[in-house]
Amino acid sequence: MAIPIAILDCDLLLHGRGHKTLDRFDLDSVSDNTLLTQFGFPRDFILYLVELLREALCRRTQRSRAISPEVQVLAALGFYTSGSFQTSMGDTIGISQASMSRCVSNVTRVLVEKAPQFITFNGCDIHDALQLHDEFQRVAGFPGILGVLDCVQVAIKAPNSEDSSYVNKKGFHSVACQLVCDARGLLLSAETHWPGGLQDTVVLERSALYKQLQDTEEGWLLGDGRYPLRKWLMTPVDCPESPAEFRYNLAHTATHEIVDRTFRAIQTRFRCLDGTKGYLQYSPERSSSILLACCVLHNASLQSGLDAWTLERTEPLEQPSGLKQRPEDRDSQAEDLRKQLIRKHFS
Repeated sequence: MAIPIAILDCDLLLHGRGHKTLDRFDLDSVSDNTLLTQFGFPRDFILYLVELLREALCRRTQRSRAISPEVQVLAALGFYTSGSFQTSMGDTIGISQASMSRCVSNVTRVLVEKAPQFITFNGCDIHDALQLHDEFQRVAGFPGILGVLDCVQVAIKAPNSEDSSYVNKKGFHSVACQLVCDARGLLLSAETHWPGGLQDTVVLERSALYKQLQDTEEGWLLGDGRYPLRKWLMTPVDCPESPAEFRYNLAHTATHEIVDRTFRAIQTRFRCLDGTKGYLQYSPERSSSILLACCVLHNASLQSGLDAWTLERTEPLEQPSGLKQRPEDRDSQAEDLRKQLIRKHFS
């Protein structure tokens, strides 16, 4: 009996009945090594992720031959960890390149919806602040830290419009992502939607984090020399003179490096974000969503017991250029606080 063409899935048309079709795919049929090498995560975490996203993914695909949550999750992980819709990736899980693209869109949207569940900054709460202080002080002896701050760039294709706001100081199009992480590499804040042409200080001043930290008295973030010194944001001493100032700068650098290592690990695991492999072939809005989805996965994997730092940085750290601050922008109270900090803890 002839089957009406309207009910056939494009993957069935492409591969025929002998291929692994969507409703027959069995995650148990894939080896542990394949899951780890092609999809970037061990079986237990992938199964956890499928259950976490199952209800939302099923709501989004209520067709009679809907792609299963298992296949959607693997398709998305395959893209995040490789950066491409390779035919071999689709063959592994039995779907076409077009279906892989739809799966990535679905999973990305659901992960972005989950972001508030996995990425939270509670540094203004006294109990959480004290725990953050203790964990950071064990790194290099720097007291009072609530998190380490940085702004990173992820390369994207040039937007269709002639919008120069996405051209960063290095001359390529990007989205800027402001990150704060704790001493373990867990992201406390990730704002991924900023145009790459904005200065780091402008991103900070426009961010939700900036408003949240204005009145905190529980500690401070650490930022590099691109940021202004504030009572809640400790930066290096520009021209250290005393031994105490040198010790302060050394402890600052050793601790601040955590956020650099964390983003390096995220780029290593999620190669779609690694600019050396090419750029994200999407609009700024979709690229920002993919970046946030990868940040959610990073935190979810860390909270599940996986290692945060999959690769140690081997090349020298890029030295940020110092902020050219106008005299009227200086914060005398912050300068006094930093002097007290140096005198009390680094003399």
